[in-house]
Amino acid sequence: MRCSRSIEALLTALAVIALAGCTLQPPKPWEKGDLARASMRFDADPLETKLTQHIYQSKEGAGGGGTVGGGGCGCN
Repeated sequence: MRCSRSIEALLTALAVIALAGCTLQPPKPWEKGDLARASMRFDADPLETKLTQHIYQSKEGAGGGGTVGGGGCGCN
């Protein structure tokens, strides 16, 4: 009996936290400049990333798969 109440309270708290993330507003036009800064990028140096991808593709003999879009095998 006591255990079910604590589990119910935990599930309720998790549901509230999960739904709280849905209330976020998209960035306003004047805030998009901050998100476009070079420090907000995943790759700090795009030229170095391109070179690393080129070396990897040359060694592996396959291209693609470096992003979320696909696996390089044609199956997206």
